[in-house]
Amino acid sequence: MKIIIVGIGELGYHLAKILAQEKHDIVLIDQNADRLQRASDSLDVLTLQGSGSRIKTLEKAGAENADMLIAVTSLEEVNLTACLLAARLGTKKKLIRVHDPEFLSSSGSTTPADFGVDRIIYPEGIAAQEIVRLIRRSAATEVLEFAEGKVQLIGLKLDAESPLLNKKLEDVVAAAESLAFRAVCIVRGIHTFIPKRDSVFRKGDQLFVISRTESVQEMLELCGKTTTKFDNIMILGGGEIGLRVAEGLQNDVSVKLLESNKERSRKIAETLSKVMVIQDEGKDLDLLAAEGIMDMDAYIAVSPDEENNIISCLMAKHLGVRKTIAHVEKVDYVPIATTIGIDALVNRKLSAATEILKFIRQGQIVSVATLHGVDAEAIELVAQEGSKVTKKPVARLDFPDGAIIGCVMHNGGVTIPVGVTQIHANDRVVVFTLPRSIHDVEHLFS
Repeated sequence: MKIIIVGIGELGYHLAKILAQEKHDIVLIDQNADRLQRASDSLDVLTLQGSGSRIKTLEKAGAENADMLIAVTSLEEVNLTACLLAARLGTKKKLIRVHDPEFLSSSGSTTPADFGVDRIIYPEGIAAQEIVRLIRRSAATEVLEFAEGKVQLIGLKLDAESPLLNKKLEDVVAAAESLAFRAVCIVRGIHTFIPKRDSVFRKGDQLFVISRTESVQEMLELCGKTTTKFDNIMILGGGEIGLRVAEGLQNDVSVKLLESNKERSRKIAETLSKVMVIQDEGKDLDLLAAEGIMDMDAYIAVSPDEENNIISCLMAKHLGVRKTIAHVEKVDYVPIATTIGIDALVNRKLSAATEILKFIRQGQIVSVATLHGVDAEAIELVAQEGSKVTKKPVARLDFPDGAIIGCVMHNGGVTIPVGVTQIHANDRVVVFTLPRSIHDVEHLFS
């Protein structure tokens, strides 16, 4: 596909990196020469300095022949104008990033379609949904659903008490013969790899496992994790993410929200009647203790100050809070979460990238998910009639190195595959893959 990306901030760069690895034809537009130089030096892409809201710039980028335009600058007006002009030039699909969830509401007099917009991405809302999922699945560092919720991909940190430590994968599988699960990825330090039968689990490993949803609890227990219901949660930061997390949790748990801005605090208190709102910056250990942080089951830091988010989460852990989640702006911070003792770091740009990739990969790919700090993706595909993946049992497939089949959905049922498993036409299959193997995986299914 030929894809034009307008705006090369963290989100635009991350998207360009993934899509370039998949051999798409990428053109990057930005007014910042340093950003473009960084992309040109490290990625196999074309760059164009200029504004995406100028028709001449889009013409130079080849918008008339482009399959997609992704406008992800920090200015909604620029993104919208780029989409509108690209639509007039003939670009097939257009996607924009917005900061205001009411922007171009589909229920208003002016709809996104009037401006040629095919999809609106709201990163703050997506990040909030991710945090709510992590709270509801308390033992996990990542939770992703596939096949309408029938299958879950769970991320787990193996701590010193995990019964899996120093055991081979094949021995763990043999000991839990009745439990259907699939270990699909291990992150060890800065390295991401697909585990083999003789792979040994180590302390500090970030393990990703696919399981039927009804078997998740048993799988967590196998890994030495227990899911405990949270009753009391504290949120630092009443911005869009904090507001939407509180809104998503207020009917299930007791929520206390700290916001430093007096006017913002008042508005949140008026909007969320079930949430206790306190005007506080949350930067002082004694103040956090005074606000009752030691009575909290979970602490979520989503203020604009990412360093304060990290530090306050560490303070919360020191005071005995069981689960801590911090939002950070720098993508490079994400892989260090479990190393420094925070349960999960969330980045709204990476969360938004997952949604954008779902939109890009249509056809036999049903959905795709990128994971925070993990150089791999989980994709859900449909096996096409006559495709190579339907010709042989799983054990005899020439499946790409760097990819693994997690589960197969056939006639409404879910199978965790073994060697004799046969994939049929129209089966939905979840595959975990490193970026370098995505094209080969797609070829097998098409």
